[in-house]
Amino acid sequence: MKKHYSILVALLATVPASAVFACATCGCSLSSDAAMGYSASTGWMVSLQYDYLNQNQLRLGSSSISPAQVAAINNAGGNQEVENGTINRYVTLGLGYAPSADWNFKLMVPYIDRSHTTYGSASNPLSSGDLSGATVSSLGDIKFITSYQGLLPTHNLGFQLGVKLPTGNYGGPNAAGTGTVGRDPVSFTSGPGTGSLLDTSLQAGTGSTDLIVGAYYYQPVSQNFDAFVNGQFQAAVMQRLDQAGADYRPGNLATVSFGLRYEANPDIVPQLQMNITRKSQDQGALADTADTAGTVAYLSPGVTVAVAKDTHLYAFLQLPVYSKLAGYQLFPRWVATVGLSHSF
Repeated sequence: MKKHYSILVALLATVPASAVFACATCGCSLSSDAAMGYSASTGWMVSLQYDYLNQNQLRLGSSSISPAQVAAINNAGGNQEVENGTINRYVTLGLGYAPSADWNFKLMVPYIDRSHTTYGSASNPLSSGDLSGATVSSLGDIKFITSYQGLLPTHNLGFQLGVKLPTGNYGGPNAAGTGTVGRDPVSFTSGPGTGSLLDTSLQAGTGSTDLIVGAYYYQPVSQNFDAFVNGQFQAAVMQRLDQAGADYRPGNLATVSFGLRYEANPDIVPQLQMNITRKSQDQGALADTADTAGTVAYLSPGVTVAVAKDTHLYAFLQLPVYSKLAGYQLFPRWVATVGLSHSF
């Protein structure tokens, strides 16, 4: 594969709120490392990646469901949150350094721009007057990942160890409901939910320090094709939201990707990925545990183009081919990613 590094962005979006609950699983699971090609080259790399994820479809299990069907639960005396939509825009600045062919280090700094609307626990008939809205625009949780690929002389097998830090704003209501916990959590700014706190899982950060472990392998399979497979597991090991009645721990996240790159022309590299994500349910008093777990799979065609010396542009479209979600969750019909990297 080519001699460039890239940034792996795996951001999860889930939802709820203090008096207004929400839910959602599924984030960008694209392997940007594979998109740009793993490498044993030394030096620096800087990258900028933009992800667009519009969660505008309610799903239950593996099937779509209308907001009116969910609201019917409330007509029957239930208390089920009816989500309308969540639009996520992620801009991630990456900085990588490889001092040798065996080691490389990556820093990923995301900016989160998220808008969320929900009907709350409204009953049928639903109307625009039932909608509450909130917007998150701030720094997210930074990741730092170290990779070692010195076990084989070909340097095509690598292992990763990293950490996600609680740099983004996070929080929720305190146990008494008289104030907040965390750091500058966002509230709803429109509709009947105005003033209620946006759920902890939709804030810019989770308030947790997460351990990240992973591995990858790539290999030419013919004169023009390279294949790759990688996996990563992320779990919270420390939570700042740990007060009784106001605690929160994000669910564990596991991702597996595999695919092919066609490199007959090194300046234009079409490729195809399969990205599979499994997330366990969030835990704690501030979590919507019933509506945050699930397994999703995306088929992701894309292309990487050399636009200048040591500068590459890549673009991918992720198309969902499978989902099995716990509870009622918002789901995207597609996910778009565009990135630019420069090595020096």
